Amino acid sequence: MKGEWGRGKGRFQAYWLALVLALFALAACDRPPQLPRLNNGDVILAFGDSLTHGTGATRDSAYPAVLSKLTGHTVINAGVPGETTAEGLARLPDVLEEVRPKIVLLCLGGNDMLRRHDGNSTESNLRRMIETIRASGAGVVLIGVPAPALFSGPPAFYEKLADEFDLPYEGEIFDEVLKTPRLKADPIHANAEGYKVVAERLADLLEQAGAI
Repeated sequence: MKGEWGRGKGRFQAYWLALVLALFALAACDRPPQLPRLNNGDVILAFGDSLTHGTGATRDSAYPAVLSKLTGHTVINAGVPGETTAEGLARLPDVLEEVRPKIVLLCLGGNDMLRRHDGNSTESNLRRMIETIRASGAGVVLIGVPAPALFSGPPAFYEKLADEFDLPYEGEIFDEVLKTPRLKADPIHANAEGYKVVAERLADLLEQAGAI
């Protein structure tokens, strides 16, 4: 009897250990890839086009300004309306040198799509930007931009790049905002309420990724 009880107890303990390990693994799968922890004085750089600049709202209600208030960290708005990924790639090194961010929020590609640039070129430019940011020592958050077509989310290359570089990725928020009339200033830009929703989602992502 003692032998049977011992074996049964051992199986029970092994079962619970396996269950606990499985739960930890599941929790880890739900977490985004991790970012460097932001300390006092560390800067976040929001690098992008009009969606980062805040077209459709005031500069103070663009998502970088709102994100700064939510996180308590300086968020530099380096959004240039109309910019393509090729132009962003050329501009990026000087901005990194000037700002020296700890984390970069990268949100570009919409103007490539509007101008019908080749998707492979857009993907290549984004890849080179990610490599440039990483080489500077900063962490990267990739933000997907929805394609300008009905019921279309971000092109697949955003998620592909996030997987390739193990990046925290937000691929839904601008798609959701731009499909919600009350959150839009026009068909391709958010309004102040929409940018607030974007900032809140990004603040959550930064927290989940260990940055704040």
